Amino acid sequence: MAVKVFAPWDNPDEKPLIRFENVTKKFGDFVAIDNLTLDIFEREFFALLGPSGCGKTTMMRLLAGFEAPTSGKIELGGQNIVPVPPNKRAVNMMFQSYALFPHLTVWENIAFGLKREGMEKDKLNARVEQMLKLTRLERFAKRKPHQISGGQRQRVALARSLAKAPKLLLLDEPLGALDKKLREATQFELMDIQEKTGTTFVIVTHDQEEAMTVASRVAVMDEGQIIQVATPDRIYETPNSVYVADFIGDVNIVEGKAAPLEENQVRIDWAEGQPPLVCTATQPFDPGQTCYLAIRPEKVMITAERPEGADNAVQGKIHDIAYLGNISTYHVQLSNGTIIKAQSANTRRIARRSFTWEDPVWLSWTATAGVLLAR
Repeated sequence: MAVKVFAPWDNPDEKPLIRFENVTKKFGDFVAIDNLTLDIFEREFFALLGPSGCGKTTMMRLLAGFEAPTSGKIELGGQNIVPVPPNKRAVNMMFQSYALFPHLTVWENIAFGLKREGMEKDKLNARVEQMLKLTRLERFAKRKPHQISGGQRQRVALARSLAKAPKLLLLDEPLGALDKKLREATQFELMDIQEKTGTTFVIVTHDQEEAMTVASRVAVMDEGQIIQVATPDRIYETPNSVYVADFIGDVNIVEGKAAPLEENQVRIDWAEGQPPLVCTATQPFDPGQTCYLAIRPEKVMITAERPEGADNAVQGKIHDIAYLGNISTYHVQLSNGTIIKAQSANTRRIARRSFTWEDPVWLSWTATAGVLLAR
């Protein structure tokens, strides 16, 4: 049986749920969002990722209706929502602080919005029970927020946000207050709930691991612009710029001058006294053009002897070792001072390291292991 792949963005006939069209948002002279165009599809779990001040929260506030764009339009389900006030939009927002009512029980917190809308009692009770079940909070229905844990409060806020069945749920750094283990568990819960409800989620985060875990697609932002939008694996394996390569995960960036060879191969002259590197390029480079080779540490092999027939091999000394339990990262200093990181999996218990500080080693990788970027 063929597995149906969820990729509405690859289907030209698919209409987006949310469309940003040439949206600019200025605060005085400061441009927070710079002529941004973006489509987000129904049932997506979409992540806006970037450093503080890149414009991701402003985008979310524009969707919620707390800010209006300076120019451009925002559509939800084909309707321009810019003139629609926040409480009339089929959009709900879950805040980082959860914003629960301390004097109300979990049950009452979830029911609050539905009561305000005047939902009839039987329907309201059924809806709240459904939300408690979805977020596995049935046992805590009668407790107040201060009587439950941070992770449970987070789920109450989620249940309350989903109770009104919004078309779109906005999550602003929703897991920021949780510790690492709980955060990881909650990420999978969020994905599970999103799938069960079919609601479109847009999450704002500066945590790249979180974005890579939960999202169907990630938009990497910088200074009010979207630098790349793609699935997590494409963002990681084929970044479109040094900025994206550097922002997501660990990477070595080697700057050099390109010398095109045949069959998409490019020679990179990069440091005096170092052998040129070879890379398979997906885009054309001119002779002498500045280029950047981005290569992930896990794709660099570390050996004591020079490897036979390697496309790229450089020699250096181990300068630093980071032991992370499942992997070790070796920082290797070459004769010209460049540091290149290599990673290897610790499949056996480390009683005696194969390599230690100051050891001379060879680093090698294939021509297809890295990505050659123009900027």
